[in-house]
Amino acid sequence: MEFVDKILKCVDCGNEFVFTAGEQLFFHDKQFRNDPKRCKLCKAKRASGGSAVRAETRTTCSECGHETTVPFKPTQGRPVLCRECFQRKRIVPAAAQPRPATL
Repeated sequence: MEFVDKILKCVDCGNEFVFTAGEQLFFHDKQFRNDPKRCKLCKAKRASGGSAVRAETRTTCSECGHETTVPFKPTQGRPVLCRECFQRKRIVPAAAQPRPATL
């Protein structure tokens, strides 16, 4: 089977990039069914974590009443804790657990 360079369009940045015959041969040998969707730069950015920005939501802590931000959208009816109250709640149950008996 003979491969020829193809020009593809990146789904992230929209720029065109070359899918070389050598890359196509590699894809064929590995039995990959789909052509690449991203250029090398966007693929590298995606692999390194990219610039994904987490959405911060302003809310009020259910324990102390202070205004805080959380990295998720709170669900109605579920308590939301600020960092300090969350840490305090995590430490208390661990300290309350009985220790295993030593022989």
